[in-house]
Amino acid sequence: MKASLYLPTGLAHEFAGVADPVDAFDTVVELARAADESGYETIWAADHFVPLSGTPAPVFEVWTTLAALARETRRVRVGQMVTGVSYRNPALQAKMASTLDVLSQGRFTFGIGAGWFEPEYVAYGYEFPGTKERLGRLREAVQIIRSMWTKPETTFEGEYYQVRNAVNEPKGVQAPHPPMLIAGAGEKVTLKIVAEFGDACNFQTSPEEFRRLDGVLRRHCEAVGRPHEEITRTSTGYCIIADTDEEARAQIPPWAPHVFPGDLASYGLIGTVDTIRERLAAYEDAGVDELLIGFHDSLDPNLVRRFASEFLYPAADGSHEFRR
Repeated sequence: MKASLYLPTGLAHEFAGVADPVDAFDTVVELARAADESGYETIWAADHFVPLSGTPAPVFEVWTTLAALARETRRVRVGQMVTGVSYRNPALQAKMASTLDVLSQGRFTFGIGAGWFEPEYVAYGYEFPGTKERLGRLREAVQIIRSMWTKPETTFEGEYYQVRNAVNEPKGVQAPHPPMLIAGAGEKVTLKIVAEFGDACNFQTSPEEFRRLDGVLRRHCEAVGRPHEEITRTSTGYCIIADTDEEARAQIPPWAPHVFPGDLASYGLIGTVDTIRERLAAYEDAGVDELLIGFHDSLDPNLVRRFASEFLYPAADGSHEFRR
């Protein structure tokens, strides 16, 4: 199992106390470089415009952030967890993704989802349609994007999106195209879209629920005639390292139940080094290929390095992975 870093970009008010936005972004760069040097697989960042709390504070836009970080790093992959399908026209997203793949020299993973944070839509003047339409837009968008990554021209006539003889050059570096991660745990629609069009998925949940959802995905793959193993399965964890489990649990933030389902204290990377090692093993046993880790002390690059030194080891292919 690979480990990746969930970068702070301001969504959880991380930069509320930083007076200079240049200093705030320099911290993001330092965190990305720490991940690059320490063996993390990917640096992921959220596609949001305002903090979840609704209180004004700095939030960095994800596409421009990753473009900058692609040139500040050398080895680690970069990706969105995840970009909102309604925030940008899908044909434009295809070109942005291809350009970012070039800027990163082939280290880009494209993450996309149906979107969910209604206050953000309202604040920025986007329509927030119902779930059915948002999922319909996602299904159409991923087809347009994949086509523009692989075909000389793309014409698509959908219910929500239309493109005509759209040309996308350069198409990027990776062959046949950058990996496409489709996030979401909707069992009837979203996971079917993953089975049909995704190269990766993300379930932000406990190892036990991850295992169950992965079984649903497997059945969708069987229904469309696709090997389940072709899809990289990722999850998202939250890490608090302390001298005792009790001390770590006392630091769980009040917003956690709004982001992580169930009892985060019972399955998160929360506790002593030994407890965290057991929790990592549970994610691996559930079938997680890549675990995204958000740190409670999210602005501390030394914590990024400490986690790597405790839990990550060089693999045969030159990457790093968790070992028990």
